[in-house]
Amino acid sequence: MSTCQAPAGSPCRTTSNKVTAKYHTARFQLVPALRSELHVATPAVRHPGSTWQALPVQKTAAPAVAMEIRLGYARVSSRSQEIQSQVDALEASGVHRLFQECISTRVRERPEMKAALAAARDYRSLGAKVTLVVHEMKRLGRGALELLKAAEELRDAGIELEFLTGPLAGRHDPAGHGAALFAFFAAMAESERDYIRDKTLEGQETARTKGKAIGGVPVSDDDMLATAVRLRDTEHLSLREIASRLVIRTGKKRGQHPSPATIMRMLREYDAQTATPPGEPAR
Repeated sequence: MSTCQAPAGSPCRTTSNKVTAKYHTARFQLVPALRSELHVATPAVRHPGSTWQALPVQKTAAPAVAMEIRLGYARVSSRSQEIQSQVDALEASGVHRLFQECISTRVRERPEMKAALAAARDYRSLGAKVTLVVHEMKRLGRGALELLKAAEELRDAGIELEFLTGPLAGRHDPAGHGAALFAFFAAMAESERDYIRDKTLEGQETARTKGKAIGGVPVSDDDMLATAVRLRDTEHLSLREIASRLVIRTGKKRGQHPSPATIMRMLREYDAQTATPPGEPAR
């Protein structure tokens, strides 16, 4: 019996290649307690004393539900914030792998987030259903533009998103009902772009009304303006030639020549201020 070469799970053979009445394995023979107690009867389709034949291998039926891989992502912006509460909540939700990092949302490249998405794509390529689990929406990103970028990556890879807490708590499938969430992110991003643009224009207009310069430190002064006007009106030089004759006296660009665009803006503002209003005699 100890020299039987039958495959695992097959009934053992006798020396004459007949089926024995009971199964045995080498483990049963080496452990005395198992040798006398753990014997498995021969199946009815294999009669003791008949010639041994291997039965066809039973194909394992595919699972009714595709395997799901849950990847958790936790993030804090600074060392002073604690991350353990996020980790505990994610582990309690049954994540298989956890990615965590301490990094500000201002940083464009987040290594652990990138690693989580890469792992999710790998699992998806193997046919598994993948869900990225985040404690709350702001852990994924604060700004609408940042949320939209993450949502697009998840949607393109076919990865579901799940928030554990917050107003959007629950599962969101980018290919199903969760598509509304991703459309919501896109609308938020567009709204945020419009808001930033409007506030920027309002701030610039307010600064102009208060006499403040918009942009960097001005490089022109009254002497430079007077020289530029003289070179244009008297010597009839081009903007490029005027710029090559002038030198910036203050600021970080001290000692350099102003750009032709700067000269054009200086002269345009000068002409607007000195223009004669309609109906008034020229001075």
